[in-house]
Amino acid sequence: MDDDPDLLEMYREILRQLPSQPEIRTANSGSRALALIDSEPFRLLLCDLKMPKVDGLQVLSIVRRKYPQLRTVAMTSVEDEQFRSRAYALGVDLFWHKPASEQEVQMFMECIESLLGPESDTGFRGIQSKSLVDIIQLECISQSSSLLRISNGPLTGKIWIQDGEVIDAEADELRGEAAFLKILAWKAGHFESLPPDPARPRTVFKSYNALLLESAQALDESMVQETNGTRSIDEQRIAQLSQLEGMEFVLAMTAGEEASRIACGLENPKSMTQWAKASLERFRGLGERLQVGPLQAMEGLGPQRNVALQTQGDTEFCVGWRHTMSPDEMDENMKKVLGLWVS
Repeated sequence: MDDDPDLLEMYREILRQLPSQPEIRTANSGSRALALIDSEPFRLLLCDLKMPKVDGLQVLSIVRRKYPQLRTVAMTSVEDEQFRSRAYALGVDLFWHKPASEQEVQMFMECIESLLGPESDTGFRGIQSKSLVDIIQLECISQSSSLLRISNGPLTGKIWIQDGEVIDAEADELRGEAAFLKILAWKAGHFESLPPDPARPRTVFKSYNALLLESAQALDESMVQETNGTRSIDEQRIAQLSQLEGMEFVLAMTAGEEASRIACGLENPKSMTQWAKASLERFRGLGERLQVGPLQAMEGLGPQRNVALQTQGDTEFCVGWRHTMSPDEMDENMKKVLGLWVS
């Protein structure tokens, strides 16, 4: 839904390229969009927020009340934090500034394709099928200020974020880091993004990356380690590695198809293990065909994080680094990873 016919046609062409090849309907007004939704079932609504007469926020409010299962994407070209907060408070699945580059268009398409996928019974309403870790990372990476109110059945918690840093949390009788860790243990629920509270006293002084790593480590320790192999990976050394500056996650795997693994900072280590092993195997095969010698290391630079893959003995590493880290800095930090592992 958009009142600009040129933009409507542009988005129609973008969405036609999606692998799922969805059937697309367009509307140039809020009333027209609501009439379409009333007339036939839809899976996803993309809605511009700045519209004449019935604006996008009004449409989203009506849709959320009448069709709570319809997935929604709020879009705008206006840099306005109030739009963002109000849209998330209405429970949108995704808030997106209109893409302005080829890379942003590609990321937009990937997000839309994900929302068109099957329903998930995990995740937090507001960003469908995302974990609370993802939600907090999005808030902090964008340097936002907000109050997240999270509910999980009868449980309620709050996390205060100021200028991209977690400053306080509450859950039942807990406050600060203890409350944050408790909230992060919740796997599903509902969240609202409320206006920030600049006057909130700060009780949390660690970076959000450190907090998320500690939370992931606590969850890892509470679960039985999955292992099919003959050798267990040293958990204490993984904990040491996770403290390196700029590290967002670390995954260590024993080589071979039947392998043990241990991770810190990852919500889904199984899927990351599958991706890392498949990538290593493909590039090893490429190296053999080109006769350039054994694979030493792989590095990928991304808009949200950088990733490095490397092997030490019979252990394979997949390490996520802060996206602002340069390739040279990644090389130096990977040397520290390997040094700590063998020490």
